[in-house]
Amino acid sequence: MKRTTQAVAVAAALALAVTACNANDKSTPSGSGTAAAEQGGTLNLLTTSKEISLDPAKSQNLGTSTIHLVLRGLTSWKTSTDKAAEVVPDLATDTGQVSDGGKTWTYKLKPNLKYADGSPIVAADIKYGIERSFAPELSGGLGYHKSLLAGAEKYTGPYKGGQLASIETPDDTTIVFKLNKAFGNWPWIVSMPAFSPVPKKADTDPAHYGEKPVASGPYQVKSYAPGSKLELERNPAWDKGSDPARTGLPDSIVYAMGLQPDVINQRLIADSGDDKFAATTGTSVPAALIPTVTGNPAVKARVATSPSGALQYLAMNNKRPALANVEVRKAIQYAVDKQAVQIAEGGPEFGGEIASTLITPGMDGYAKYNLYEAPPAGDPDKAKSMLAAAGVSNLNLVLAVDSDQPTGLPVAQAIQQGLKRAGITVTLKPMANEPLTELVTGPKGDYDLTVSSWLPDFPSAIGNIQPLFATSEIGNGGYNMSRYSNPVVDTAINAATGEADHAKAAGMWGALDKQIMADAPLVPLIYARNAFLHGSKVQNFYLPPYPPYPNVLIVGLSK
Repeated sequence: MKRTTQAVAVAAALALAVTACNANDKSTPSGSGTAAAEQGGTLNLLTTSKEISLDPAKSQNLGTSTIHLVLRGLTSWKTSTDKAAEVVPDLATDTGQVSDGGKTWTYKLKPNLKYADGSPIVAADIKYGIERSFAPELSGGLGYHKSLLAGAEKYTGPYKGGQLASIETPDDTTIVFKLNKAFGNWPWIVSMPAFSPVPKKADTDPAHYGEKPVASGPYQVKSYAPGSKLELERNPAWDKGSDPARTGLPDSIVYAMGLQPDVINQRLIADSGDDKFAATTGTSVPAALIPTVTGNPAVKARVATSPSGALQYLAMNNKRPALANVEVRKAIQYAVDKQAVQIAEGGPEFGGEIASTLITPGMDGYAKYNLYEAPPAGDPDKAKSMLAAAGVSNLNLVLAVDSDQPTGLPVAQAIQQGLKRAGITVTLKPMANEPLTELVTGPKGDYDLTVSSWLPDFPSAIGNIQPLFATSEIGNGGYNMSRYSNPVVDTAINAATGEADHAKAAGMWGALDKQIMADAPLVPLIYARNAFLHGSKVQNFYLPPYPPYPNVLIVGLSK
């Protein structure tokens, strides 16, 4: 997933309508139960990826994905089929002790933690691992901490910049973080890959460290051939009793890499041989295969769908003269045919639920509401009357479309047709993903409308709100594509960001959701679902409310 690493800009997209992140893809949670999972066997994971980086400084992996099979962090994620993900202690004894008004966080390591070679895991290794993430030659990983750690603005990593003073390790089992501002979500931040321990003595070739990192999780790298195969085997020193996030059930895990999406889905539909013990964690069932899947009960039973997922939305450039009038933006809320968008994405079961909020289901702070009540197909007559009352006629807008996305053009056409019924002319401007991203995140903002998708990098509503609506995220690579700026909202975002009480923070983010939607900066379209196939012998394979991806840390096999 391509993500920004600005202050707390959550991510942005693998493509502008997929993945937080910019995100896309596909009701109740479905998938395997947990009863039949047994110890042992080889789990085969089928992926389109040609490379898998296990360097914690360069990884953008969510807390339930590949890198965390090999590396542990201070905290981790615990998922379930029906509840929001929880942050749980991993290498640390708790999720953090906060002091100094929210600006100092202290962690103690559990006793007797060891690497695969039997050597002890110490606090200095975690400090060094974080410092590596600042090195320019190891760029690309999730970087929230870079803007939060005090004095880190000009730090360039341990190879040239020495140590970072705002990370203290007074002894082998204590690590203290000094932040430049109160940040209530720090326990989630320390679950990210960069907070995995890296022994300095093992970092002799930084550019290739990720090919065989020193393992602290249940698995270690046995072999790695980019474009072909990654093979993980058991780490004999892993202590299951100290690890609440991982089950470590399979004896080995093999990633078959560089496969075409159709090949992955067809193999999993066929469910023969070793593919009975296989799954995919990133290739959703495409619209073309939905009839094949739904027409065969045995296959349909092996599809795990997410209850919810990324917010797909229509961003309206609030800085453009035609869209600067809030009454025009409110009229467009009623004009959009969300049902047509849903159908273009695969329908209710595989495409997603129609959306009306900014915070996505599965996040603390989410509350179902709709400020612009309309039928699923929209209310063009109401939109027309609102435009007339605002003295607006002959509205002509250009919609920049991601032509690299399979559903990019059909979704854009669905929006175009819906707005046409309300007398709004929309011209489509198809663009490849990279130039489109530059256009909508760049300084000029020369566009009226664009469709995007967003999924936070960790389970907090800050990720739904701050990256998309803070004034600081307009241009310069930020993902405030609506170019929405409201000083009152900025102040409220800062207050919610610093709140360490999670229940209070959730309430503050929920209030911000409604406050921002009153200004109608964008149109929520659908909460896009993911749908992933797995073999008949794969167990514990489900997609939680968040993230809408399987938790590979708990997957097992039946014999």
